[in-house]
Amino acid sequence: MQIGVTTPAIVSGAGSGLGRATARGLAARGAPVAVLDRDEAAGSAVAEEIGGVFLRCDVADPASVADAVAAAVAAHGVPRILVNCAGIAVGAKTVSRGEAHDPALFGKVIAVNLIGTFNLSSQVALLMSEAGPISADGERGVIVSTASVAAFDGQIGQIAYAASKAAVAGMTLPMARDLAKSGIRVMTIAPGIFETPMMAGMPEEVQASLAAAVPFPSRLGKAEEYAALALHIVENAMLNGETIRLDGAIRMQPK
Repeated sequence: MQIGVTTPAIVSGAGSGLGRATARGLAARGAPVAVLDRDEAAGSAVAEEIGGVFLRCDVADPASVADAVAAAVAAHGVPRILVNCAGIAVGAKTVSRGEAHDPALFGKVIAVNLIGTFNLSSQVALLMSEAGPISADGERGVIVSTASVAAFDGQIGQIAYAASKAAVAGMTLPMARDLAKSGIRVMTIAPGIFETPMMAGMPEEVQASLAAAVPFPSRLGKAEEYAALALHIVENAMLNGETIRLDGAIRMQPK
């Protein structure tokens, strides 16, 4: 798919980190971008910077997603590109200090990371499926979701996060198969250790230790590198139904 003015895009979690870099990359190619985020200040700043539209959205709430998608369509037309970057991370063990993992906390992570990805993907896929094809292959749209290497190498204290991201990876192939007849591709990126707001909150020595654990290049990933892969996925019609690790060959240790 060629990225440009005729390929409206939606990026969730676009107020910062991976989502912001992706929104910038899409806009730089000419795509009209709807910036979805819960943080109004951050999201509005990104939208203003790239000439897009900001829409406050709680991806875990189907009604909020429906409102945001409708507003995106009103602003730019039917989206042809969706990149799911909205997500949260918490640290809690299955059992810790004599207490079982808080089921409400576990459910919140699942609701945002997994159900949020499903909500936005399914609603946008419906619109894509009803639109006309925009390539010789009959392609109507591309959905890119975000998992994590934690989906495969979940560490101690990552049970909720790892479960949510493993499920995102697990949705990829069946969703791609569901939507193949409509000409909609579905891919997932599983980033390793990246420079994100979550990572920035850690002590510098912890960040340095994590960066040193990456075989090559031995550093934290850059949000722009995630964005570059997302844009390549959009443009490469043979990429479909797969999860790509973007991690410098790291395999996470238990802790």
